[in-house]
Amino acid sequence: MAENEQVPESQNEKVTTKQAEPLLRMVGIGKTFGAVRALSGVDFEVYAGEVVALVGDNGAGKSTLVKTISGVGPADEGECFFEGQPVVINSPQAATRLGIETVYQDLALCDNLDVTSNLFLGHELRTPYRTLNSTEMEKRALAVLKTLDVKLPSARALVASLSGGQRQSIAVAKTILRQAKVVMLDEPTAALGVAQTRQVLNLIKRLKDQGLAVVVISHNMVDVFQVADRVIVMRLGKRVATFDAKNATSGQVVAAMTGADYSTMSGEKASAVGGNE
Repeated sequence: MAENEQVPESQNEKVTTKQAEPLLRMVGIGKTFGAVRALSGVDFEVYAGEVVALVGDNGAGKSTLVKTISGVGPADEGECFFEGQPVVINSPQAATRLGIETVYQDLALCDNLDVTSNLFLGHELRTPYRTLNSTEMEKRALAVLKTLDVKLPSARALVASLSGGQRQSIAVAKTILRQAKVVMLDEPTAALGVAQTRQVLNLIKRLKDQGLAVVVISHNMVDVFQVADRVIVMRLGKRVATFDAKNATSGQVVAAMTGADYSTMSGEKASAVGGNE
Protein backbone atom coordinates (compact mmCIF):
# COMPACT_ATOMS: atom_id res chain seq x y z
CA MET A 1 0.00 0.00 0.00
CA ALA A 2 1.33 3.45 -0.88
CA GLU A 3 2.39 5.68 2.01
CA ASN A 4 -0.38 8.21 1.51
CA GLU A 5 -3.13 5.67 0.93
CA GLN A 6 -5.98 5.95 3.38
CA VAL A 7 -7.53 2.98 5.14
CA PRO A 8 -11.25 2.97 4.29
CA GLU A 9 -13.78 3.09 7.07
CA SER A 10 -16.05 0.07 7.45
CA GLN A 11 -19.71 0.03 8.31
CA ASN A 12 -19.12 -2.93 10.59
CA GLU A 13 -17.68 -1.94 13.99
CA LYS A 14 -16.28 -5.42 14.54
CA VAL A 15 -14.32 -5.10 11.32
CA THR A 16 -12.91 -1.61 11.93
CA THR A 17 -10.83 -2.87 14.85
CA LYS A 18 -8.84 -4.99 12.37
CA GLN A 19 -8.27 -2.35 9.71
CA ALA A 20 -4.71 -1.43 10.71
CA GLU A 21 -3.47 -4.48 8.80
CA PRO A 22 -4.80 -5.64 5.42
CA LEU A 23 -6.21 -9.14 5.36
CA LEU A 24 -4.33 -9.74 2.11
CA ARG A 25 -1.34 -7.71 0.93
CA MET A 26 0.75 -8.25 -2.20
CA VAL A 27 3.98 -6.27 -2.64
CA GLY A 28 5.99 -5.77 -5.83
CA ILE A 29 4.24 -8.48 -7.81
CA GLY A 30 5.77 -9.26 -11.20
CA LYS A 31 4.73 -11.76 -13.85
CA THR A 32 6.26 -12.42 -17.26
CA PHE A 33 5.05 -14.53 -20.17
CA GLY A 34 8.02 -14.90 -22.50
CA ALA A 35 8.92 -11.39 -23.61
CA VAL A 36 5.66 -9.93 -22.30
CA ARG A 37 5.73 -8.20 -18.92
CA ALA A 38 2.15 -8.81 -17.74
CA LEU A 39 2.63 -7.39 -14.21
CA SER A 40 5.31 -4.98 -13.09
CA GLY A 41 5.86 -4.09 -9.43
CA VAL A 42 2.18 -4.27 -8.52
CA ASP A 43 1.09 -3.67 -4.93
CA PHE A 44 -2.36 -4.84 -3.88
CA GLU A 45 -4.24 -4.95 -0.60
CA VAL A 46 -7.74 -5.65 0.65
CA TYR A 47 -9.14 -5.38 4.16
CA ALA A 48 -11.69 -7.50 5.98
CA GLY A 49 -15.17 -6.05 5.52
CA GLU A 50 -14.13 -4.13 2.40
CA VAL A 51 -15.13 -4.31 -1.26
CA VAL A 52 -12.34 -3.44 -3.70
CA ALA A 53 -13.10 -3.04 -7.40
CA LEU A 54 -10.25 -3.94 -9.74
CA VAL A 55 -10.70 -2.17 -13.07
CA GLY A 56 -8.79 -1.58 -16.28
CA ASP A 57 -9.02 -2.13 -20.02
CA ASN A 58 -8.50 -5.56 -21.54
CA GLY A 59 -4.83 -6.45 -21.19
CA ALA A 60 -4.31 -4.16 -18.20
CA GLY A 61 -3.28 -7.08 -15.99
CA LYS A 62 -6.42 -7.60 -13.90
CA SER A 63 -6.88 -11.27 -14.74
CA THR A 64 -3.18 -12.00 -14.34
CA LEU A 65 -3.18 -10.40 -10.89
CA VAL A 66 -6.23 -12.41 -9.86
CA LYS A 67 -4.53 -15.59 -11.06
CA THR A 68 -1.46 -14.84 -8.94
CA ILE A 69 -3.66 -14.28 -5.88
CA SER A 70 -5.68 -17.44 -6.52
CA GLY A 71 -2.56 -19.53 -7.13
CA VAL A 72 -3.49 -20.42 -10.71
CA GLY A 73 -0.52 -18.47 -12.11
CA PRO A 74 2.00 -17.85 -9.30
CA ALA A 75 3.95 -14.59 -9.44
CA ASP A 76 7.55 -14.59 -10.66
CA GLU A 77 8.52 -11.97 -8.10
CA GLY A 78 7.13 -10.10 -5.11
CA GLU A 79 5.87 -10.90 -1.64
CA CYS A 80 2.51 -11.92 -0.22
CA PHE A 81 1.18 -11.43 3.30
CA PHE A 82 -2.02 -12.89 4.72
CA GLU A 83 -3.31 -11.70 8.10
CA GLY A 84 0.05 -10.00 8.56
CA GLN A 85 2.11 -13.15 8.00
CA PRO A 86 4.32 -13.89 4.97
CA VAL A 87 2.85 -16.68 2.85
CA VAL A 88 3.54 -18.42 -0.44
CA ILE A 89 0.64 -18.88 -2.87
CA ASN A 90 1.98 -21.28 -5.47
CA SER A 91 -1.16 -23.30 -6.19
CA PRO A 92 -4.96 -23.05 -5.97
CA GLN A 93 -4.81 -25.42 -3.01
CA ALA A 94 -2.47 -23.05 -1.17
CA ALA A 95 -4.89 -20.17 -1.77
CA THR A 96 -7.85 -22.24 -0.59
CA ARG A 97 -6.05 -23.23 2.60
CA LEU A 98 -5.60 -19.55 3.40
CA GLY A 99 -9.27 -18.84 2.71
CA ILE A 100 -8.94 -17.24 -0.74
CA GLU A 101 -11.69 -18.28 -3.17
CA THR A 102 -12.36 -17.12 -6.71
CA VAL A 103 -15.64 -17.20 -8.63
CA TYR A 104 -14.91 -17.05 -12.35
CA GLN A 105 -17.36 -16.07 -15.07
CA ASP A 106 -18.12 -19.68 -15.99
CA LEU A 107 -19.16 -20.29 -12.30
CA ALA A 108 -18.01 -23.95 -12.47
CA LEU A 109 -21.50 -25.28 -11.74
CA CYS A 110 -23.02 -28.56 -12.95
CA ASP A 111 -26.39 -27.88 -14.58
CA ASN A 112 -27.55 -31.48 -14.19
CA LEU A 113 -27.10 -31.45 -10.40
CA ASP A 114 -29.27 -29.77 -7.80
CA VAL A 115 -28.25 -26.82 -5.62
CA THR A 116 -27.13 -28.88 -2.63
CA SER A 117 -25.09 -31.27 -4.77
CA ASN A 118 -23.34 -28.33 -6.43
CA LEU A 119 -22.54 -26.69 -3.11
CA PHE A 120 -20.86 -29.82 -1.77
CA LEU A 121 -19.40 -31.16 -5.02
CA GLY A 122 -16.01 -32.64 -4.17
CA HIS A 123 -16.57 -31.96 -0.46
CA GLU A 124 -19.51 -34.27 0.23
CA LEU A 125 -20.48 -35.04 3.82
CA ARG A 126 -20.72 -38.69 4.79
CA THR A 127 -22.30 -40.69 7.57
CA PRO A 128 -20.25 -42.96 9.87
CA TYR A 129 -21.16 -45.73 7.40
CA ARG A 130 -19.53 -43.74 4.53
CA THR A 131 -22.81 -43.13 2.74
CA LEU A 132 -23.70 -39.63 1.60
CA ASN A 133 -25.24 -37.58 4.40
CA SER A 134 -27.86 -35.89 2.22
CA THR A 135 -29.89 -34.61 5.16
CA GLU A 136 -26.96 -32.77 6.76
CA MET A 137 -25.79 -31.36 3.43
CA GLU A 138 -29.24 -29.97 2.66
CA LYS A 139 -29.46 -28.52 6.17
CA ARG A 140 -26.14 -26.71 5.77
CA ALA A 141 -27.05 -25.61 2.26
CA LEU A 142 -30.25 -23.98 3.49
CA ALA A 143 -28.36 -22.32 6.34
CA VAL A 144 -25.73 -20.70 4.13
CA LEU A 145 -28.33 -19.60 1.57
CA LYS A 146 -30.34 -17.99 4.37
CA THR A 147 -27.23 -16.22 5.65
CA LEU A 148 -26.69 -14.70 2.21
CA ASP A 149 -30.41 -13.97 1.80
CA VAL A 150 -30.56 -16.06 -1.38
CA LYS A 151 -34.11 -16.86 -2.50
CA LEU A 152 -34.50 -20.22 -4.24
CA PRO A 153 -37.49 -22.48 -4.92
CA SER A 154 -35.73 -25.36 -3.18
CA ALA A 155 -32.28 -26.55 -2.11
CA ARG A 156 -32.99 -29.49 -4.39
CA ALA A 157 -33.80 -27.41 -7.48
CA LEU A 158 -31.72 -28.23 -10.54
CA VAL A 159 -29.12 -25.54 -11.23
CA ALA A 160 -30.17 -25.58 -14.91
CA SER A 161 -33.57 -24.20 -13.86
CA LEU A 162 -32.15 -21.16 -12.02
CA SER A 163 -31.70 -17.59 -13.22
CA GLY A 164 -28.28 -16.06 -13.84
CA GLY A 165 -28.41 -14.17 -10.55
CA GLN A 166 -29.36 -17.29 -8.62
CA ARG A 167 -26.55 -19.26 -10.25
CA GLN A 168 -24.05 -16.56 -9.28
CA SER A 169 -25.39 -16.74 -5.73
CA ILE A 170 -24.84 -20.52 -5.63
CA ALA A 171 -21.24 -20.09 -6.79
CA VAL A 172 -20.62 -17.54 -4.04
CA ALA A 173 -22.33 -19.72 -1.42
CA LYS A 174 -19.83 -22.48 -2.27
CA THR A 175 -16.99 -20.19 -1.17
CA ILE A 176 -18.71 -19.52 2.16
CA LEU A 177 -19.09 -23.23 2.85
CA ARG A 178 -15.34 -23.53 2.29
CA GLN A 179 -14.66 -20.93 5.00
CA ALA A 180 -13.54 -18.20 2.61
CA LYS A 181 -12.06 -15.00 4.01
CA VAL A 182 -11.31 -13.38 0.66
CA VAL A 183 -13.77 -13.79 -2.23
CA MET A 184 -12.80 -12.64 -5.72
CA LEU A 185 -15.58 -12.23 -8.28
CA ASP A 186 -14.76 -12.04 -12.00
CA GLU A 187 -17.36 -9.93 -13.85
CA PRO A 188 -20.18 -11.10 -11.54
CA THR A 189 -22.92 -9.10 -13.28
CA ALA A 190 -21.91 -9.75 -16.90
CA ALA A 191 -24.88 -10.66 -19.12
CA LEU A 192 -27.38 -10.30 -16.25
CA GLY A 193 -30.66 -8.38 -16.39
CA VAL A 194 -31.53 -5.49 -14.09
CA ALA A 195 -33.24 -7.58 -11.40
CA GLN A 196 -30.53 -10.25 -11.44
CA THR A 197 -27.79 -7.60 -11.26
CA ARG A 198 -29.47 -6.07 -8.22
CA GLN A 199 -29.57 -9.51 -6.60
CA VAL A 200 -25.83 -10.05 -7.14
CA LEU A 201 -24.90 -6.56 -5.91
CA ASN A 202 -26.94 -7.14 -2.75
CA LEU A 203 -25.09 -10.42 -2.31
CA ILE A 204 -21.74 -8.61 -2.48
CA LYS A 205 -22.94 -6.20 0.21
CA ARG A 206 -23.94 -9.15 2.38
CA LEU A 207 -20.44 -10.61 2.07
CA LYS A 208 -18.97 -7.30 3.16
CA ASP A 209 -21.37 -7.05 6.11
CA GLN A 210 -20.20 -10.48 7.26
CA GLY A 211 -16.61 -9.24 7.41
CA LEU A 212 -15.28 -10.87 4.26
CA ALA A 213 -12.82 -9.14 1.96
CA VAL A 214 -14.36 -8.92 -1.52
CA VAL A 215 -12.54 -8.19 -4.77
CA VAL A 216 -14.73 -7.42 -7.78
CA ILE A 217 -13.31 -7.38 -11.30
CA SER A 218 -15.69 -5.42 -13.49
CA HIS A 219 -16.01 -3.16 -16.53
CA ASN A 220 -19.39 -1.85 -15.37
CA MET A 221 -18.78 1.48 -13.62
CA VAL A 222 -22.38 1.73 -12.39
CA ASP A 223 -22.06 -1.58 -10.57
CA VAL A 224 -18.58 -0.70 -9.30
CA PHE A 225 -19.76 2.49 -7.62
CA GLN A 226 -22.78 0.73 -6.11
CA VAL A 227 -20.69 -1.67 -4.04
CA ALA A 228 -17.01 -0.67 -3.92
CA ASP A 229 -15.23 1.09 -1.07
CA ARG A 230 -12.09 1.55 -3.14
CA VAL A 231 -11.37 1.34 -6.86
CA ILE A 232 -7.93 0.16 -7.97
CA VAL A 233 -7.05 1.01 -11.57
CA MET A 234 -4.58 -1.03 -13.60
CA ARG A 235 -3.04 -0.09 -16.93
CA LEU A 236 -0.33 -1.88 -18.92
CA GLY A 237 0.49 -4.25 -16.08
CA LYS A 238 0.83 -1.58 -13.41
CA ARG A 239 -1.36 -0.20 -10.65
CA VAL A 240 -1.74 3.43 -11.70
CA ALA A 241 -4.38 4.84 -9.34
CA THR A 242 -6.55 4.08 -6.34
CA PHE A 243 -9.79 5.94 -5.66
CA ASP A 244 -11.99 6.32 -2.62
CA ALA A 245 -15.29 5.35 -4.22
CA LYS A 246 -17.30 7.76 -2.03
CA ASN A 247 -15.48 10.76 -3.50
CA ALA A 248 -14.62 9.62 -7.01
CA THR A 249 -16.56 9.65 -10.26
CA SER A 250 -16.69 7.18 -13.11
CA GLY A 251 -15.14 9.85 -15.33
CA GLN A 252 -12.04 10.01 -13.17
CA VAL A 253 -11.72 6.24 -13.09
CA VAL A 254 -12.09 5.92 -16.87
CA ALA A 255 -9.52 8.70 -17.33
CA ALA A 256 -7.05 6.80 -15.16
CA MET A 257 -7.73 3.64 -17.17
CA THR A 258 -6.88 5.41 -20.43
CA GLY A 259 -3.90 7.39 -19.13
CA ALA A 260 -5.61 10.79 -19.14
CA ASP A 261 -5.06 13.37 -16.38
CA TYR A 262 -7.98 12.83 -14.00
CA SER A 263 -6.71 15.20 -11.27
CA THR A 264 -7.73 18.36 -13.15
CA MET A 265 -11.16 17.24 -14.32
CA SER A 266 -13.51 20.14 -13.60
CA GLY A 267 -16.46 19.70 -11.28
CA GLU A 268 -15.12 16.48 -9.81
CA LYS A 269 -13.54 15.90 -6.41
CA ALA A 270 -9.90 14.86 -6.36
CA SER A 271 -9.97 11.38 -4.94
CA ALA A 272 -6.86 9.43 -5.84
CA VAL A 273 -5.41 8.05 -2.63
CA GLY A 274 -2.39 6.20 -3.88
CA GLY A 275 -1.09 3.60 -6.23
CA ASN A 276 2.28 2.57 -7.50
CA GLU A 277 3.19 4.08 -10.83
